[in-house]
Amino acid sequence: MSKRTIDFELATPGLGAGGAPTRVPLAAGPAGEGQEHDLGGEHLLINLGPQHPATHGVLRLVVELDGETVVRVIPHVGYLHSGFEKLGEYRHYNQIIPLTDRTDYLSPMANNVGMAMAAEKLMGIEITPRCKVLRVIACEMSRIISHMVWLGTTSIDLGAFTPFLWAFQERERIYNLQEMWTGARLTTSLTRVGGLMADVPDGFVEGLRQFTQTYPNTLNEIDRVLTRNAVWAGRTQGIGVLTADEAINYSLSGPMLRASGVPWDMRKDQPYLDYETYDFDVPVGEHGDVYDRYLLRLEECHQSNRILQQTLDRLPDGPVNVDDPRVILPPKSRAMSDMEAMIFHFKQVMEGVKAPVGEAYVGIENPKGELGNYFVSDGSAKPVRWRIRPPSFINLAAISKMAEGHLLSDLIAINASVDIVMGEVDR
Repeated sequence: MSKRTIDFELATPGLGAGGAPTRVPLAAGPAGEGQEHDLGGEHLLINLGPQHPATHGVLRLVVELDGETVVRVIPHVGYLHSGFEKLGEYRHYNQIIPLTDRTDYLSPMANNVGMAMAAEKLMGIEITPRCKVLRVIACEMSRIISHMVWLGTTSIDLGAFTPFLWAFQERERIYNLQEMWTGARLTTSLTRVGGLMADVPDGFVEGLRQFTQTYPNTLNEIDRVLTRNAVWAGRTQGIGVLTADEAINYSLSGPMLRASGVPWDMRKDQPYLDYETYDFDVPVGEHGDVYDRYLLRLEECHQSNRILQQTLDRLPDGPVNVDDPRVILPPKSRAMSDMEAMIFHFKQVMEGVKAPVGEAYVGIENPKGELGNYFVSDGSAKPVRWRIRPPSFINLAAISKMAEGHLLSDLIAINASVDIVMGEVDR
């Protein structure tokens, strides 16, 4: 299906000629605005973070101010000291999966899927049809969770509290489904190389279907409260603008890229998990500001809900793991009663799944952008190199460009619109 460009200009209140809505007009500046006044002041350096609720993690922004106008922003990262990539070099491929939970911890299932796909590409493994659909469910649930957290926390940053409660209520419903499936809410460790840790339990499909039927009501309520709110529009329209060329030059991806008018989505342009067979649209912005990023993520939630409804209708029967005892652990009942199964179990646990010599890269469309996993193998059960392409880290690089010339209070909105998670930045 061709991409649909959402005309964000028509998403705000006020009627223009012919009854067409127009963007919310921003308040005019004081008389004489734009004239230069040399008061002989000096620039001031302040630290925003690393302990500050509006930085959304241990991020330190060194801000150079001329009065209240931002002259320059220098992000300082590394306060988490995570070292996930180095830790991965000392672990079997399946043992790396728990590390991916802790990178972008707002979308652990999608991280699990991306890492497993890279390892499977390296090993030449083709997963089962049921596993593909369940992985799509995992990825779209993660997208909804991540966007709900972003929407709720950004609302608080800009002074709106009620949408935070609505967004986190929907997030809680997804967490209940994740807990039903994996036994965990945050660190899911869902995938295995060649399949999944478990099939969905009884009641999961019905619970998810009920969620998809009522979730749009909450999105519409948030849209009713925020989209046509003059205060919200005043804090977000024209703030942190990035043109399409600038977004491409900064290697941005995900909502940050599409809000600037670039219709690039890995699910459409480099399909995986049979995404090309699903009917959904890719929203694209026009103005590249904070307001567009808000509208785009709100629309992406609607599209993820559409995809989830389609997965429930097409979920096939069959196994979720490949039938290969060299890759997938045999059932415990067999391992305790059959000598050959016990041998396979012992070799996998002690030696791990060995990958052929080579390298593989797989990128997927995570909630924050393109999440890439790159493996280099020397033929052993542990990768020589594991490299993550982190969308949060790369998108953060554009913050100085977006904030230049805006007020300090606008920097809060701009930083929130990037939607970073420091576990991924400090991987």
